[in-house]
Amino acid sequence: MTAAPPALLHRVGDLALSWLDARREMFRLTDEDLATGRGIVERLKPVGELAINMRVLAREGVAGSRQHDCSVRLLDHAWRELLDGGNLLAELQRQEPLSPVPLEVYASLHELGHRHPGLENAIDLARSTRSWRALEMMPSRRLGVLNAERKLGLVPSGDMAEALAATWLGRMPEPWTVQLHIAYDITHTVFHLTDWGAAPDRLPPEIADYLALWLPAWMADWAELQHWDLLGELLVVDACLPRPTLDAGMWELYAAAQSELGAMPVQGPMPEGSPETVFDQVHHPTLVAAFASAMATSRALSADVAA
Repeated sequence: MTAAPPALLHRVGDLALSWLDARREMFRLTDEDLATGRGIVERLKPVGELAINMRVLAREGVAGSRQHDCSVRLLDHAWRELLDGGNLLAELQRQEPLSPVPLEVYASLHELGHRHPGLENAIDLARSTRSWRALEMMPSRRLGVLNAERKLGLVPSGDMAEALAATWLGRMPEPWTVQLHIAYDITHTVFHLTDWGAAPDRLPPEIADYLALWLPAWMADWAELQHWDLLGELLVVDACLPRPTLDAGMWELYAAAQSELGAMPVQGPMPEGSPETVFDQVHHPTLVAAFASAMATSRALSADVAA
């Protein structure tokens, strides 16, 4: 199996980041969102994803000067403009004290030096209740909350090993049952367990071996279905393994699906419609493309240095 060249890996992320930067205002919550409160959590999700991806770029250190400047602009825009310096998160925490969303969004920004004492006080108050630990959620989501608490320097409200054991991946079942929602549970279990690729050694050896055995087949299946969003997430999982494949064939297919401007469709060809409609449909797979590119480029360069 041939590994993809670093130039190809880097180009995917460079294009994706340029597309996101040119459309950064489209992440903004509308006046109607803020006035009615409807859909605020859903609208905050892409802002949180933007912060996570820019954190990965800063951490991996594989971006050129243009990408670095772009990522700094996007992060500053997310904190100052989209989140009003954290005030939006603090207000949501006050309105929904048991929502883990403000904590999860804030964690990556906090790592990058942003602070909001009022939000931190509100999070501490919520976490002091029995209700916080009693919240029911998907096991992979529980891992995300525990990881966010760890990133904020808080004592986790549960046990990571127990949360992992409750996930689909933690049970390592028959690999041919990987339907769409299960596949996303797998990828997010890996993301949260490894802190978005920062600590691949947190993958237990038996799970790393299980993924190394079956991941190539899963990637081939979803590539054949042209599901680029999921393929991108699986490419991130590959980069989190002790011995990533960085398969050239998969990356060439993935790169070919990217639009000339840098957007990545969810599945099949790029959608048509107004700029706002297209943005809503493709911002997630484009963020995933930036994430996958940063992780894979970093691993490829590390392998070159080791060789």
